[in-house]
Amino acid sequence: MSLSVKNLQKSFGSLHVLQDVSFEMEDSSIVAILGPSGCGKTTILNILSGIMRADSGDLAGFEGKRFSYCFQEPRLLGWLSAEDNLRFALSSLLRFRKESSSLEWRIERFLRESGLFEFKGYRPNQLSGGMQKRLALARAFAFPSDILLLDEAFSAVDLRQKIELMRAFLRLWADEKPTVIIVSHDIHDALFLADQVVVLSQRPARVEGSLHIDLPHEKRTFASPELSRFEVELYRLLGFDHLDNPVPRC
Repeated sequence: MSLSVKNLQKSFGSLHVLQDVSFEMEDSSIVAILGPSGCGKTTILNILSGIMRADSGDLAGFEGKRFSYCFQEPRLLGWLSAEDNLRFALSSLLRFRKESSSLEWRIERFLRESGLFEFKGYRPNQLSGGMQKRLALARAFAFPSDILLLDEAFSAVDLRQKIELMRAFLRLWADEKPTVIIVSHDIHDALFLADQVVVLSQRPARVEGSLHIDLPHEKRTFASPELSRFEVELYRLLGFDHLDNPVPRC
């Protein structure tokens, strides 16, 4: 089943942010929305999640879906341990006694998948920045959602931490394969993770094109020669048609 976004428009007063944004995605796929800073990527996530309403446009296939949201900053609860941060995210479900044992198992499972089980009693300020980001991802995945929204979730860490973080993300995603929508301005993050990359223009954003990447994740690295043809096409969509005279859109 596919999900579709049709002709989204959004303005904030005189600031026109989205202009007829349309794209489709498949269930259980990873979709990256790539575009320049300030072009409206986060606005799209907020509209999809219901946090914000579009001025016009249609969403199909999102009805009745459960969402998790992982923000650019971890937004962890500093007074709670790592496992209690996950438990808090599941608190609305833990009220039902018949589900409590399976949800406790779920907390342990995602702490283990993210490599944080031995740190389950640590508070966020006792964890490194990269570990805090992994905990934020584990918390988002622990809630049994249909659609996971990631807002620049792999930014503000060094390259080694980023690779570890993205590998942790792929391990977590492989467990249940929710539909994931990632917004980013990093080309290599999109190439490393996404099944589909949607490229936006400068504000007011419109879709410049969409790229499907059919290469298995286990064959992707930051220096993967198999990714080179997709990288060339992605640069073309971004406006780098001629390396000696680029017209970048990102």
